[in-house]
Amino acid sequence: MSKGEFTSVAQANGGIENMINPNAKDKDTLALIKYIADEDKLEKILENQQVIKTPVVRNGKQSTLGYQPDVWKKWE
Repeated sequence: MSKGEFTSVAQANGGIENMINPNAKDKDTLALIKYIADEDKLEKILENQQVIKTPVVRNGKQSTLGYQPDVWKKWE
């Protein structure tokens, strides 16, 4: 995911923190992201996209994180 797309999805879903999957297998990266400075989090997440909730589904400026078929059905 590009930086611009990530920023757009994060904005639509309430920020960078909401993009992170707390149950991701890469616990070391999760711990690092939790404790690094806020200005460094974006780059670290982009380098380690395995910690992002999936699937990321976009519909124009709208997007969802995780499996949410009820939301997708409401989209036009």
